Amino acid sequence: METIEKIVYRHPFWKRLNPDYFHILEECASHVRFGMGQPIFRADSEAENFYLIDQGSVGLEMFVRGKGVVTIQIIGSGEALGWSWLFPPYRWHFTARSHAVTDAVAFAAPVLLRYAEANHSFGYELSMLVGQVMFQRLQATRAKLVDFYAAIKDD
Repeated sequence: METIEKIVYRHPFWKRLNPDYFHILEECASHVRFGMGQPIFRADSEAENFYLIDQGSVGLEMFVRGKGVVTIQIIGSGEALGWSWLFPPYRWHFTARSHAVTDAVAFAAPVLLRYAEANHSFGYELSMLVGQVMFQRLQATRAKLVDFYAAIKDD
């Protein structure tokens, strides 16, 4: 198994981050493994971590009245999971569940937030990277909504 440092350095999420900040990432990173079908976090619970998926896949889910639990997006190897930890009230907006055995690096959100507050350059870079994740999630959610409403129209 690769070291956490190697996984962090090669993960595409960090490719535009100033290398001077990698010591921050190493300080708050830990390896996590989720079994198939295991919840990673639940909507409205405290957002304490940020995840980079190394191997496996994770489904972002939400409850839709009349439809039940709907998977909004599948996140796989090389992708980032979670942005709610960056914004008050620091609560998850979706539920995340592994769709396969999943290896990831978890970053302690309080540590990242403390460094971002102390070093605004790091905070800006981190916010821009997380902003890209938010944009991708928004686009995926929009696509699901189009499918959802198209299915209602066809019923």
